[in-house]
Amino acid sequence: MSMQSMVAALLWLIPGTVMLFGQTQYPFQDPKLPAEQRIDNILSLMTLDEKLACLSVRTSVPRLGIPNAGISEGLHGLVRKARGGQPAVPTTQFALAVGMAETWDTDLIRRAGALEGCEARYLTQSPQYHTPALVVWAPNADLARDPRWGRTEESYGEDPYFNGTMAAAFIQGLQGSDPKYWQAASLLKHFMANSNEDGRAGSSSDFDVRLMREYYSVPFRMGFLEGGARSFMESYNAWNHVPMTTNPVVKTLIKEWGIDGIISTDAGGMRYMVSQHKYYATLKEAAAGALKVGTNQYLDPYLAPLKEALQEKLVTEADVDASLRGKFRMVIRLGLLDPPEMVPYSKIGEGDEPWNSADSKALAKAVARESIVLLKNASNFLPLNRGSVKSIAVIGPRANEVQYDFYSGPAPYLITPLQGIKDKVGPVVAVNYAADNTDGAAVKAASSSDVAIVVVGNHPWCGLARDATGVWGTDSSTVPCALQSEGREGRDRVSITLEQEDLVKQVYAANPKTVVVLVTSFPYAIVWSQEHVPAILRATHATQELGSALAEILFGDYNPSGKLTSTWVKSLDQLPPMMDYNIRHGRTYMYLKTEPLYPFGYGLSYTTFQYSNLRTSSAKLAKNGALTVNVDVKNTGSRAGDEVIQLYVTHLKSRVERPIKELKGFERVSLKPNESRTVQIPLKAETLAYWDEGQNRFVVEEEPVKIMLGTSSADVRVEKTVNVTR
Repeated sequence: MSMQSMVAALLWLIPGTVMLFGQTQYPFQDPKLPAEQRIDNILSLMTLDEKLACLSVRTSVPRLGIPNAGISEGLHGLVRKARGGQPAVPTTQFALAVGMAETWDTDLIRRAGALEGCEARYLTQSPQYHTPALVVWAPNADLARDPRWGRTEESYGEDPYFNGTMAAAFIQGLQGSDPKYWQAASLLKHFMANSNEDGRAGSSSDFDVRLMREYYSVPFRMGFLEGGARSFMESYNAWNHVPMTTNPVVKTLIKEWGIDGIISTDAGGMRYMVSQHKYYATLKEAAAGALKVGTNQYLDPYLAPLKEALQEKLVTEADVDASLRGKFRMVIRLGLLDPPEMVPYSKIGEGDEPWNSADSKALAKAVARESIVLLKNASNFLPLNRGSVKSIAVIGPRANEVQYDFYSGPAPYLITPLQGIKDKVGPVVAVNYAADNTDGAAVKAASSSDVAIVVVGNHPWCGLARDATGVWGTDSSTVPCALQSEGREGRDRVSITLEQEDLVKQVYAANPKTVVVLVTSFPYAIVWSQEHVPAILRATHATQELGSALAEILFGDYNPSGKLTSTWVKSLDQLPPMMDYNIRHGRTYMYLKTEPLYPFGYGLSYTTFQYSNLRTSSAKLAKNGALTVNVDVKNTGSRAGDEVIQLYVTHLKSRVERPIKELKGFERVSLKPNESRTVQIPLKAETLAYWDEGQNRFVVEEEPVKIMLGTSSADVRVEKTVNVTR
């Protein structure tokens, strides 16, 4: 081999490098050829063993110089833990996914996604790290239909339109705006109806096709069609007793939605079809069943079973070829086979680490601030006055920590609530800290301070050390949590009652000037606190800027603007059984018949807003058309603040059962005191459609529809009825 050939071969191993000295060895290296022709050539050059090897998480074909795109978790920050001899790498860590969603800020989430994509490129292309990480397993497009779900923190919320809108924004940022190349590739999780942890590897989520089309699949559809994603992970569960890893609906929707990228099993998903679902008798049948619906990435020991399936003609090499095409489409879209000068993201990796930049830190703080929800503020107890407060008690098990969840990476730094408060007030204010009330410490701190701040909430690992051994069972479950109100991946919650509310009661008795800060992954039924404590804030775990964001809100440097994305009920008595996936039976704000503790879309501000002059661009809405909803919003308080205007609809004369109300648009605006603005929200008739199972299509009815705008699903300020016409 000549020196030139040797250098060329070595450079092939570098992502994004395919040509040297202007020469190409194979047709697929020619960027001028259509992608499908390039893939034809790749497959023609590969051996069967090479093809089978590419059905793992790798995309590389070393003999042909095709590089590995690499993978990373990334629900709220890239995850690069120490593993397999690789050192841990700190990356920007945002609030949990549910916290990111509670910003209701699509532009901010798009920017967060863009930073994740940039950091994925940096890790892949930097000579210092050279760790391929371009296929990011995010977002989680599942719907949080029940607060007992152990992975509630990973979901954007309970509403399909909202989750789809946020997912699309995140994907757009992650993948970038270039018309040809992607910065990184989004792989959505977990298709679909995957919102129970107990028994998940063999459970069935049962509901009709209408709910599949109108609810459970909607965030995925929007992520693909509006966000531009092309890849997803199949969920463990079955839908109507057919495992999703082999469910024909996967193949149907791949074609319908134009999904042509990576289709992955979840870890163990292939073998669970045999051991848990009992759907297949053998692993070879399971491997073949997954391949036939389009799977091209197995997170399982799949080679031996798939080879058996090939030998017994359960599948063919042509089936393997057809499935693999999606893998190589991702490689081409990421620019890994083209000259670096053609790829706009090829220079990411030069210079300093992006997670250490001032812009990245500011973005993490912006997400953290906007994610915090003000749940109660009796008599304007907050913000605290730094001029009059001379001592503060900071109390609770979550006060002096920032807890990572299952899908957090190491952060470059962490600011705890205690540290954030100390930094904000400086040495002139005494800060008295107590983790709990052992030996009366919490009561003593509270009674000797002007105000008490109690920071409570779940532990994302149920009190175990992060990545502790012995947690996982052979059926994808995790060991029970010590506290019934806690949950995590592999384990649902038994209760939604906050055990630490006893600590809140003790502190409140010692000092009624108490603020409760919930740092949680889930909704809690904090009925006592809502009735007694003057102020309550909700934040989420894992963000590096938790403490600084919280302190800015406590002391009025930032006006809280977060809104809940799930209904917080007062009691589990208000909910159907956990495994009832028919949400029409009283689940979510769309069908709940009783009064919740906090409704979907709820969140207070330090200022007030007035809505007026609702009008539409047209008196009628054509079945194939759209109109614009306009409303004037005024800040009637004394502080600048952000309001999230939420648009809901109610069908007044539908032929089929519809939700009580459903979100169809929202807009976040910033207003100074006494400032007014006309807010415009588009409403497309197609979003009002229901799925007609007889016609097997969406149908827009001719009927009157009530349009409602307000500050939450339960606080409608203005409304108007329009007629949907032919």
